[in-house]
Amino acid sequence: MGIKTFFKNAFADMKADAKAQHEVDKANMAATKAESKAQWEEAKAMGKPETRKKVMQAQRDEQIAAAQQRQAEAQTRIDATKK
Repeated sequence: MGIKTFFKNAFADMKADAKAQHEVDKANMAATKAESKAQWEEAKAMGKPETRKKVMQAQRDEQIAAAQQRQAEAQTRIDATKK
């Protein structure tokens, strides 16, 4: 293999790698753009009182369920120690 062939192959490999990296960069940019738009839409929706109330109620319901679960676990531990 001559030096000419070596450099020809090396530059062909670099070109292929650059193309592949460009595709990765395009995909990452599209994903970032979509995530940014999603965050914007969520923030915009939170400006509406009815949406905000729904989200806050869902969070409260989740916290209540977690508290009830902890209470049930504590009661189980209490019952276990009394036996």
